Amino acid sequence: MVMMIMTAGLLYPQTIANPEEEYARIRSLALEGKYAEAEPAARLLVSENPGYGDARVLLGRIIAWQGRYEEGAAVIDTLLMTDPGNSDALEALTDIRRWTRDRSQQMTLPTDIRAGYMFDTYNEPYERLWQVFSLGAGHRFGWGTAVATVNYGHINIGQPSDILDNDIQFAVEAWPELTRNNYAYMAYAYSPGRWFPRHRAALELWQSLPAGWAMSAGVNYYYFDHSIFLGTASVEKYLGNYWFSARGYFHFKDIGVTTSFFLNARRYFGTTDYLQLTLGTGTAPDEPYDIITDLERQKASGVRLTWFDQINPRWSYRIGAGWSYEKLYGIAYRNRFEGNIGIIMGIGKVR
Repeated sequence: MVMMIMTAGLLYPQTIANPEEEYARIRSLALEGKYAEAEPAARLLVSENPGYGDARVLLGRIIAWQGRYEEGAAVIDTLLMTDPGNSDALEALTDIRRWTRDRSQQMTLPTDIRAGYMFDTYNEPYERLWQVFSLGAGHRFGWGTAVATVNYGHINIGQPSDILDNDIQFAVEAWPELTRNNYAYMAYAYSPGRWFPRHRAALELWQSLPAGWAMSAGVNYYYFDHSIFLGTASVEKYLGNYWFSARGYFHFKDIGVTTSFFLNARRYFGTTDYLQLTLGTGTAPDEPYDIITDLERQKASGVRLTWFDQINPRWSYRIGAGWSYEKLYGIAYRNRFEGNIGIIMGIGKVR
């Protein structure tokens, strides 16, 4: 018994002589992935120095890095109770909540069937109702997620054209995870008809940054009766239960570059459910182009509201609505209304 007590005393002294040096040592252990050594040492450091905020934040991160997100968040919450303005603690809590959401998404069923419907309508300079019915399937592979969709479009244009027509589009999308901090979005769609773009392709790369920040850059390509190239870039930020994004589109034309901008604000309820508000303005803020008649727009401002709800690991749905005020050739203006709903049904077992 005496030998055990003496040995324990040598391994974990009752008093840490230099907390700063011990903090640096624990941090190095954690960055090397030696959590089994770093966690008990961090707990001892916090226990002997309860007012050492950096040590408590480090302990919370070490616990969260091991996948125990709720426990890690609870450790940091105790610091915020006495120091609510601690920026390091707020950033750590934001990261942990983002990791929690990412983990929750991984807990959904690996394969799904999805269906959707959207409409887009206006009455100037003619009445037009564009509807799209979608049916597809998605699967989460080891490298990321891929989705294949068939879109059936129906258009009704009033006088003077008086057109009633249909179109079909075949689309594939993928979100490959390149590294822990990088992922991409890739898409291609083909349509043999006259309303959807004949070809549509997209490539965008994301880079995760410290403190819940992320940035992306990419390019979109469309071919109707000519080629259209759009560059895009965004900056994103997780802040507690909120996600904010600023995105720009850059349309390369013979006359120069025209732009449109979006601001997004998303409020999470739990780990997956959210309400999102989108504000847009510019030359064509409804990018990307869905249909050839979108090329009529010269400038517009709009607002959208979207609600996403994951009922359980098998069922989820999304519903949204929007309005925009658009300028056409000359001095004509119009109001444009849109709405959409989508349902996802998971198949298989939760991994």
